[in-house]
Amino acid sequence: MTESAIDDTSDRRTGGGRRILVDSLERYGLLIAWAALIGLFAIFAPVTFLSWPTFSTIFGSQAVLVVVALGIIIPLTANDFDVSIANVLTLSSMIVGVLNVTHGVPILLAILVALAAGVVIGFLNGFFITVFRIHSLIVTLGMGTFAHGVTLWISDSITISGISMGLVKMVMIERLFGIPLAFYYAMLICALLYYVLEFTAIGRRILFVGRGREVARLSGIRANRVRWGCMMASSSLGAVAGIMYAGTTGAADPISGLSYLLPAFAAAFLGATSITPGRFNPWGAAIAVYFLVTGITGLTFMGISTFVHELFYGGALIVAVTLSQIVSGRQERF
Repeated sequence: MTESAIDDTSDRRTGGGRRILVDSLERYGLLIAWAALIGLFAIFAPVTFLSWPTFSTIFGSQAVLVVVALGIIIPLTANDFDVSIANVLTLSSMIVGVLNVTHGVPILLAILVALAAGVVIGFLNGFFITVFRIHSLIVTLGMGTFAHGVTLWISDSITISGISMGLVKMVMIERLFGIPLAFYYAMLICALLYYVLEFTAIGRRILFVGRGREVARLSGIRANRVRWGCMMASSSLGAVAGIMYAGTTGAADPISGLSYLLPAFAAAFLGATSITPGRFNPWGAAIAVYFLVTGITGLTFMGISTFVHELFYGGALIVAVTLSQIVSGRQERF
């Protein structure tokens, strides 16, 4: 082997090693940033922040946000938006509250009705999007506003408390390793969604439709049916999040879900920069949720005013979308 051939082989190995390093940093960069953020707040607020009760509260209380973010990434993967999911959350939690508390309906039946409401809203979203070819952003915005109106109607615009302790125990009171069961429900949904998107034909179809609807259609994929199913799945997870919210607080608030929409979108786009860079993915979204919430919690413990929450989430959304576009563009070149 000549000297130049040896040099070429060495350069390829060096380049390959660098590429592997860059890929690893992209894939696990958000985890590294999360660990660094924890370390930073541990230095500035070691007594209040660095304790197991703090992290137990973060993991348990933010499980609802994780489920909302997971619901959002399903239509996003198919290149659609669902901004009605937060209102579905509010409506489903209120249905549980009104049926169980006001009308004395057993909690299990109330949960089933709430889930059915989520499925119906998803069905209607998909119907108007695919049949009348209206942009998903417009349809889900209108449907979300309609759902909010229904929520105010059935609740008389008041908070309903006293939801069955059976639900509260199964969501927030019962714990495993000191963490509420809500966290494990969210992780189970995350694992199931990861399996569907990565290892099933349905997941491949959703991805193909998101990359190019016309190409997918010409390939024999029923793109409209896939998009319709994604909207139904998203709203169904919104209903699940609402039921978990009712179990977390023991009450239903007519405006509770609105605060989840912006953080969920920020987590979805930020998560697309990690684990599977350039693609919306469940584990990336879940990690992004806890990264963002860790930042908010740490700033709160340091005595920062609550208005920083809006600045943090709004800024995070802009940065996340920018980073996801950069990563997505780089992935397409390889």
